[in-house]
Amino acid sequence: MRRLHWSPWLIGGLLIIGLNCSGKGNEQPQHTASDIPADSLRRLLMETLTAQRHNALTRAVELCSPAVVGITVTDEREVVYRDPFSSWFFDDPIFRFFFGEPREYRHRYTIRNLGSGFIISPDGYVVTNQHVIGQTPRRITVTLVGGEHYEAELIGSDYTSDIALLKLRSNTRQSFPFVRLGNSDSVLVGEWVLAFGNPFGLFDINAKPTVTVGVVSNTGVSFQQEGRIYRGMIQTDAAISSGNSGGPLVNALGEVIGVNAAIISTAQSWQGAGSIGIGFAIPINRVKRILERLRRDGYIDRAIDIGLRLSDPERYEPASRERGALVVSVRRGSPADRAGLEPGDLITAIDGIAVQGSRDAELIFADSIVGERLRIQFLRGGRTLTTELTVGKRP
Repeated sequence: MRRLHWSPWLIGGLLIIGLNCSGKGNEQPQHTASDIPADSLRRLLMETLTAQRHNALTRAVELCSPAVVGITVTDEREVVYRDPFSSWFFDDPIFRFFFGEPREYRHRYTIRNLGSGFIISPDGYVVTNQHVIGQTPRRITVTLVGGEHYEAELIGSDYTSDIALLKLRSNTRQSFPFVRLGNSDSVLVGEWVLAFGNPFGLFDINAKPTVTVGVVSNTGVSFQQEGRIYRGMIQTDAAISSGNSGGPLVNALGEVIGVNAAIISTAQSWQGAGSIGIGFAIPINRVKRILERLRRDGYIDRAIDIGLRLSDPERYEPASRERGALVVSVRRGSPADRAGLEPGDLITAIDGIAVQGSRDAELIFADSIVGERLRIQFLRGGRTLTTELTVGKRP
């Protein structure tokens, strides 16, 4: 490998040129390289480079890394199957009369799922994705920086928002490192972010998280996947790979602004999806809302009742340029009826979030929780009105 060496004469020459270019060279005596010891120049250069290496991002890594964890979930599944040739005979009722029903075979197997998470309180509460934990985990093991392993209890999870809350079990340790939660409403497109996690199980190899760097590419991205509602997502080009799910997305202040949850990938690696620079994190303000209820109740009540039917305004008036969700009908006695909404109202915003069409409103309503209060802004007869709708429970 070719190595580069700094010549003291070259460094001194650069300093002289810098003085002349500053416009003050004629006012000060000329310096030569021999006036400045080579060791001092070399030491000054190294100190400058070292200082530049320590920046806001490296400080954020130092601040958050101790609270990032690797998660291993062990579960058991059972498969029931029949002899593939049994249909040749047992479809015949006479054959079944003499020989009975076809024999069933059962096979149990263990699956292992890897993911990431982060500690949010000194008493050991951990946030991760619901899809990391699954529906009925048999065993959850959390690995801390340094290699300590703890069993974790599932406090609660919510399939719709893809959030799960765990609690570390420990009889010896009373306090854990934890992260500071930020404000995802103040996220700026283009600001630097860090994605922490456990890609491909690397946490188990060296007992510390992997960090990738990128920027916020977009905000407010909403989509649905397998019944989950990802609303107002933060998009980033920081690499997020298989195993990063549940890890924190952190800003340059060392604050968690999102939970890494999904990526767009065009290829599959040997152990899962690989990153192409399009990843999404659940905004932390939405996560806070879910965690509060999981910690209190252990579950999220999604059996909601709104009581209205929506459509896009152009379906009824093709020439309409109005944007929003048109109220087509309201069920009598429903939460929408009690809120004062009427057919013909045009919903333009819900809880301060702009509604461009019926899909936007339906997504927000589907993501609501029983008992939650939603502030509805709508147009009626050319006037802008506001009402509060309390989400009901499905009868």
